[in-house]
Amino acid sequence: MSVSASEPLSESDALEALRIPLTGYCYRLLGSSADADDAVQETMIRAYTRFDSFDPGRGRLSTWVHAIATNICLDMLRSARRRMLVWEGPVSTGFDPDALVPADRWLDPIPDARVLDPADSVIRRESVRLAFVAALQHLPPRQRAVLVLREVLTFSAAETATMLDVTPAAVNSALQRARATLAAVRQSATDPLDPDDPGDRELVRRYVAAFENHDVGALAALLCEDAESGMPPFAWRLSGRDLVVSVFAAGEACVDDRLIPVRMNGSIGFGQYRPDTEGVLRPFALLAIEARSGSIARQVTYLGSGDRFAEFGLPPIFPRTRR
Repeated sequence: MSVSASEPLSESDALEALRIPLTGYCYRLLGSSADADDAVQETMIRAYTRFDSFDPGRGRLSTWVHAIATNICLDMLRSARRRMLVWEGPVSTGFDPDALVPADRWLDPIPDARVLDPADSVIRRESVRLAFVAALQHLPPRQRAVLVLREVLTFSAAETATMLDVTPAAVNSALQRARATLAAVRQSATDPLDPDDPGDRELVRRYVAAFENHDVGALAALLCEDAESGMPPFAWRLSGRDLVVSVFAAGEACVDDRLIPVRMNGSIGFGQYRPDTEGVLRPFALLAIEARSGSIARQVTYLGSGDRFAEFGLPPIFPRTRR
């Protein structure tokens, strides 16, 4: 049943309208799609059961609900360890199948549809990119919350202070420290891949063609000189175009694999399909890429993520009509 613009939203509808921005907020803080889901669900439960205590005369519903989400996320982060985008240890000289790193040490990707509204600003889109979320991980939790609330979600210093139960001056001080830390830890800049940009679409087309045809020369032409490749959950990282290409050339495991582009973390990623024993192409891994100046700067293969394909709108079997 449709609701006219003049009819007030019910409590549940008003809260549900905040689910996407809340998921984006919790994901930026926690770096995990599953943890973000848990935090949002708990936020919704607390907000609904305490709705009688919400006073619209003291502030917006969004501020009140984000305050609940902030407290939940900060509690979840008390004993959490910093999550990585790629392995931060030594560059790999070979693949060690026993070098597994616990799941709570990794960032994971998230579909755009769960964290972004179509009308979201460029800042909000870029702030869910994997590289940015990885940089946020270097901030203490409260500074992380301040930076996201102030600079991404554009809450005022007074609103943010209310959420964190501190003074506006403390918020501004935390924001300055957070900015300084981010400037120090962020690696060389990467660019989001815009599905609506012709140049980015062409780069993606060429990448898919090089990958699916196992064309070593074509892949090399697409990579930055300092390109890197990671493969969570393994302690494995390649650094430099020559090393990445040499491993791609030597490996035969992905020769028959296929890719389907998806909207992921404010950019373009892929569902990677691999043939089973009967030759049917089934979900294998989610693949994230980042670019710089029209070349691929980073590729991250999330092994064991085939069960998440439905979240990204990916089919359970690679459609034969695509070949």
